[in-house]
Amino acid sequence: MKWTDKAWWPNVRGALLVLAVFLLMQAWQTRDLSQGVAPALEGVSVDADPVSLSKLRGKPVLVHFWATWCGVCRAMEHNVVAMNDAVPMITVASLSGSDREVEAFATEHGATFPILNDPSGALAKRYGVSAFPTTFIVDGEGNIRHASVGYTTELGMRARMWLADW
Repeated sequence: MKWTDKAWWPNVRGALLVLAVFLLMQAWQTRDLSQGVAPALEGVSVDADPVSLSKLRGKPVLVHFWATWCGVCRAMEHNVVAMNDAVPMITVASLSGSDREVEAFATEHGATFPILNDPSGALAKRYGVSAFPTTFIVDGEGNIRHASVGYTTELGMRARMWLADW
């Protein structure tokens, strides 16, 4: 009897197919995202505080692009909020209205992390972002080490931050 005749083989083959489809989708979704040195990201947060990616050099930084109207962003919101005290981060609210509207949304949802407002989507374009949420992990030297599109768990973000610091 060959190993492909075993009863478990169809399950393994199905799992490998699902994994291949998932990896191909991730590759397609991230194809236009910035790679290498992270583009400049600075401005004034909706709380009127200066925000600068270059000033956070020396340790990994989570850069998270989201939108107030994005359902997946809302589902992932608690994961980003949980990361706030653990790691340096900058979030960018794209195509989400005025500073006041973004700040009101953040207050309502308990978000206390730095938020740059990107009403025109120019910052998102600079990073190649075309779907929300999109999360980048930038290492201490300013290089993009990981990028993902769509829902990401807190554990997934923590693991990627750890790998960027390794």
